[in-house]
Amino acid sequence: MTDPQTWVALTYERWAELLTAAPAATWDAPTLCEKWLVRHVVAHVTMPVRLSPQQLAAEMAAARGDFAVLSDTVAARDASLPPDELLGQLRAPKLHEWLPPGGGAAGALNHAVIHSLDVTIALDRPPVAPQEAVNTVLDQLAATNGTLFGIDVTGIRIEATDTAWSRGDGRVIRADSGSLVALLSGRTLPDGRKLPRI
Repeated sequence: MTDPQTWVALTYERWAELLTAAPAATWDAPTLCEKWLVRHVVAHVTMPVRLSPQQLAAEMAAARGDFAVLSDTVAARDASLPPDELLGQLRAPKLHEWLPPGGGAAGALNHAVIHSLDVTIALDRPPVAPQEAVNTVLDQLAATNGTLFGIDVTGIRIEATDTAWSRGDGRVIRADSGSLVALLSGRTLPDGRKLPRI
């Protein structure tokens, strides 16, 4: 199974299964996304299910072209939706087939994997994304030398402890592959580790 869209669908399905089985309080647990609870992250990733291209354009105009402002606004508003509704949107084929403008299949995979890890790492749960998908995102992030999220990987060797994946030379940083994705995405891990900014 090497189709990124298949990995995206599986990641969202497993994420929905995890939250369905979790206690209700899990929705209000913190994540690796600063200031966002689990419900905010789910509201963010399911935005394509709720917003038409015209509605998204209107939201972008209201945010004066700042996608970070748009994301915070929509997440803050839609996080109050009932969990069952958000779970249904995680399972929606429309979400599984969505391709971000300019990002294509690779962008959709990054979005699903990175945000699912924002939740599972914070909850101390195993990744819901397939290992092949996590490795693919690691490859994509490493290929940018940290520039995608403004990370400085100069003089750093990054090694996964759960696979044979490694990149770079210099001071060694070891972690499981999911945590490495989070680090290369500019997140701070629960143990306080983070990579320097450019």
